[in-house]
This record gives sequence, C-alpha cells and structure tokens, in this order.
Amino acid sequence: MSLLFELPEVPAVPVLGEEARYPVRRIFCVGRNYAAHARELGNAVDREAPIWFTKAPAALCHSGTAIAYPPGTQDCHYEMELVVAIGGHGFELAAEQAMDLVYGYACGLDMTRRDLQNAAKAKGYPWDTGKDFENGAVIGPITRADAFGQPGEQRISLAKNGETKQEAPLSEMIWSLPELIADLSRLYHLAPGDLIYTGTPAGVGPVAPGDRLEGRVEGLEPVVLAIDPA
Repeated sequence: MSLLFELPEVPAVPVLGEEARYPVRRIFCVGRNYAAHARELGNAVDREAPIWFTKAPAALCHSGTAIAYPPGTQDCHYEMELVVAIGGHGFELAAEQAMDLVYGYACGLDMTRRDLQNAAKAKGYPWDTGKDFENGAVIGPITRADAFGQPGEQRISLAKNGETKQEAPLSEMIWSLPELIADLSRLYHLAPGDLIYTGTPAGVGPVAPGDRLEGRVEGLEPVVLAIDPA
C-alpha cells in the first residue's frame, strides 16, 4: 500500500540514562486534581469523578525548547504537572492493580490558552482549542518508576523567571495516581506509550514573550521552557 504523503515520526521522550526513547501513543490529562487550583479558577471541588481531556501526540514539546508565543490567544498559562508514563496493558483495573502499569515519571507543563478555554466553558462547549495545540504538552526526560520510588510527599513546583509560582506536595492530589489510572482504564484500554498528565497545584498564571519556565518534582529531571521574545 502506498501513501499519498509521509507523516512525521512518532514523537518520543528521552529516558534518563538510556539510549532508547519512549514513543508516545496518546496523551491523557486530568483537570481540577488539586483543590486549591480548582478554587483559584472558581470551580467546585469534589470527588464525583476525575475530569479527563486529551492532547494529540503532535502537541508534545521537549524540555529545553524555546517556542513562539502560541497562536490564537492573548492569555496563555503554564500548569506544572507530574506525568505518568504507562508501560503495560490494562483495562477495567482495580486501584490495587493500577501502579503495575507505570513505566516511569516525568515533569510536564500543560500549557493552556486560558481565554479560549474560558470562552468555551462559558458556552458549555468542549475545551479542545484551549488545551490541544502545538507545543501545548511540554515534557522532561522520563525516570523509571523503580528509580523514582513511590509518589507521595515529593514537592512539585514551578518557577517563572526564577520566581516560584507553584509549590505543593504530590499528596495534595484529590485523586491519587492509583485512582486515576484505574478510572482511566475503565474508559480506555491503556497500553505502553500512553502518558497521563495528573493535574496542577495552585498558582497557575500567564506567560509572556521572553519568559523562562522551570518546573520540578523532587527526584525527577526538571522541565524547562522558554517563550521567544516578541
């Protein structure tokens, strides 16, 4: 079978200390997973069910990249997140089984065109254009799960131009990692290559041309992003 044109290679993420890279199949993201962040955006805090949305693999952006200010927005925000890389197959898992699927962890930025997201929310429309765009899913190198250990009290933080804007322990997640993975496995057949962005703590805010972001989770390689000067 011949193709009319060639597509880009499957995006892949570096793995700390290894030559082989982790190919990305799908990107899942959970919203409102830290109570203080939900409140700062005027949203209700509950445990009815995780709020899921997706980003295309084409949105992936490697740490250390300098990008242009995203198009179509006047209010692009950073959201610092722990990213889970799935390394096994699972469907309809119990929470007790969920962590067996984890290959590793990384620092990530869920970049958000907040003005587009808010306009869509106000009309009851999907968030797609506010969340899924080129360079909207920034990620650092993956650390294998056994090298990172069990997620718990590690601090997650983000600095903009050297000033800390976000900081919290991972334990403040409303939905724990086992709960998130188990819930997602009831909606999709999870498989190697699936990334899960697990939500952001309070302190999100706008970026501007010339800004430099550095996000950290204790025990992981940082994620760094620069916004090109106008």
